[in-house]
Amino acid sequence: MGGKGIRIEGLRKRYGKGDTAVDALKDVNMHVAPGEVVGLIGPSGSGKSTLLKSLGAVIDPTAGRMTLGDEVIYDDGWKVRDLRALRRDRIGFVFQAPYLIPFLDVTDNVALLPMLAGLPNAAARERALELLTALDVQHRARAMPSQLSGGEQQRVAIARGLVNRPPVILADEPTAPLDSSRAMTVIRILNDMARQFETAIIVVTHDEKIIPTFRRIYHIRDGVTHEEAGEGRPVG
Repeated sequence: MGGKGIRIEGLRKRYGKGDTAVDALKDVNMHVAPGEVVGLIGPSGSGKSTLLKSLGAVIDPTAGRMTLGDEVIYDDGWKVRDLRALRRDRIGFVFQAPYLIPFLDVTDNVALLPMLAGLPNAAARERALELLTALDVQHRARAMPSQLSGGEQQRVAIARGLVNRPPVILADEPTAPLDSSRAMTVIRILNDMARQFETAIIVVTHDEKIIPTFRRIYHIRDGVTHEEAGEGRPVG
């Protein structure tokens, strides 16, 4: 697990054709190593959402190359036959809203993905409980999502994103609805999980509270990425 993280080279995305074509991504180049958490920032309309959807195999890029670990997954076309399995098994998602399934308890919300991947139910629940324990929310394992606080829901969502032990996690504004203390807790958890599981994590954010915690930041402007060193302030 872990491998060489994720590398993106010359990624482009064009919507439409001819005179009405719009280049949402023009030249995206990124590398995130195993165990690293990087920030992705930029103004509205700069291409952040398009980039995240491309990395998550939700939409098809137009050109470029993406390498996950040692495997080229996109090179002017998808090289992976089953994109659903790619998203399920190798890319974790953490969103601004937790999107927990309301009729499943906390454990089964986390265990569902490995169950769908073919892991026996008991083993999937055991793995889920291990993560819930690591995230200090194991005492809510049998609770329903409606019974959780906002911070607890976000921890469960992080556990769900990690449960299939993906080499990459894409976190889209994971701290936006949280106050400063809870936002820093989420970032500390993501950093801890990145180190523990050798996961490469990309955090898309506008949150000024957490931007100083990143050691590296990618700015995206008009569909082009620019890398710069971050402050790398400790998060606890």
